[in-house]
Amino acid sequence: MLDFAAQYEAFRRRDSAWDGVVFVAVKTTGVYCRPVCPARTPLARNVSFYRSAAAAERGGFRPCLRCRPETAPFCPAWKGTRTTVERALTLIESGALDRGDVDELAQRLGVGSRHLSRLFAEHLDASPLQVALSLRIRRAKHLLDGTDLPIGLIAERAGFSSARRLTAAFARLYGKPPSAVRKRASASPKTATR
Repeated sequence: MLDFAAQYEAFRRRDSAWDGVVFVAVKTTGVYCRPVCPARTPLARNVSFYRSAAAAERGGFRPCLRCRPETAPFCPAWKGTRTTVERALTLIESGALDRGDVDELAQRLGVGSRHLSRLFAEHLDASPLQVALSLRIRRAKHLLDGTDLPIGLIAERAGFSSARRLTAAFARLYGKPPSAVRKRASASPKTATR
């Protein structure tokens, strides 16, 4: 770490390069901040520097309510709502919407279903159900290309509630049933060997 004078100068300038690298504790208030905090800069004699938020808390300081130093870069809270969307995507990939609905998913994430839908629209331009359908189709396509499983079993393994739903999804996306997509996939190697 740099010396005290260099750290204090970076804090005085609100240098964003130091955000998440150093934390500023103010002895007179008992609060610690990020170097970019908009609060008035305290006198140098009232300041001490820490390498992490945890170290400042261990030193007896509490987080500033303005700059929220516990959410400094590299912390999940730093990403804000993107963290919620990423957690939702992980759950969707593991089949949360294959067995449940958006309300249940939102409840697992600690948000409302309308808010979750708004976050998906903001970050992905798609709804949670659209994302889940896309993942199911991708799984089914992979199984169609790589196995000789019956369509009903592929539908089940891909997360569709029935073979009929799988067929309808393929018809909307590809304009043909899954069996036609499979025939093309199995026909391609034969033509390549001729």
